[in-house]
This record gives sequence, C-alpha cells and structure tokens, in this order.
Amino acid sequence: MTQKRNTAAQRRKMGNRAKLRRVNILTNTTRDVRPRLSVHRTNKQVYAQIIDDVKGVTLAAASSLEKDLGLKAGHSVEAASKIGQLIAERAKKAGVKKVQFDRGEFVYHGRVKAIAEGAREGGLEF
Repeated sequence: MTQKRNTAAQRRKMGNRAKLRRVNILTNTTRDVRPRLSVHRTNKQVYAQIIDDVKGVTLAAASSLEKDLGLKAGHSVEAASKIGQLIAERAKKAGVKKVQFDRGEFVYHGRVKAIAEGAREGGLEF
C-alpha cells in the first residue's frame, strides 16, 4: 500500500484554505460569506480573481497578460500593484467590497503582497 505525499506547496495551500474555511464558519453565516480574492503567480506573470465559493462563480479577474495595462514586464512588483488596483476596480463594478485574501501556496511577500496592497488602495477590505 503506497501513500501519496503532498509537496510542501500543496500543504501550504491546503493549510491556507482550511484557515479561510474556519474563519467563514466562525464569523459568518452562509449568506454572509465573503468572496475570495485568489492570487496566483508564475515566474513571468501574476493573476488575481475574485471567486464566490457559494455559487462557484468568478466575479472578477485580472492578470498581467492584459494588453491595455501596457506593462513592460508582468513579473515585477509594480505590475502586481497595478493588478491589485485593477481587480479592486472590477470588484467594485461587480458589487464586491469585502473579500478574503487567499494567497494559496505563496508566501505573503513581494508580488503577492503588492497585489494585496494594491487591492487595499483600490478600496477592497480584507
């Protein structure tokens, strides 16, 4: 009998998601559950999306691949900050003001932190 071993990244991701679920259970009822601001980064790009887990729908999304941002490099902290502000703007249009920040498997540092700070500057609360 073999066991699957989770990588360190998978363990971090599962731990972070479990913490978000505990917060939802303790502080909110099912109708007051806040959407999740999910962040993903690769070596070349950064992505952010706001997900309503109750309905299973993406409410807003932004990435460094978008042409209208005019980014020279999608992997910089400045680009991540712009993505954070853009996702906050799109969230407001979708009627979302408060979210839970889901950093996934990534450490809250550098580009992930820049997305969070940009979203806060744009008016999102978390």
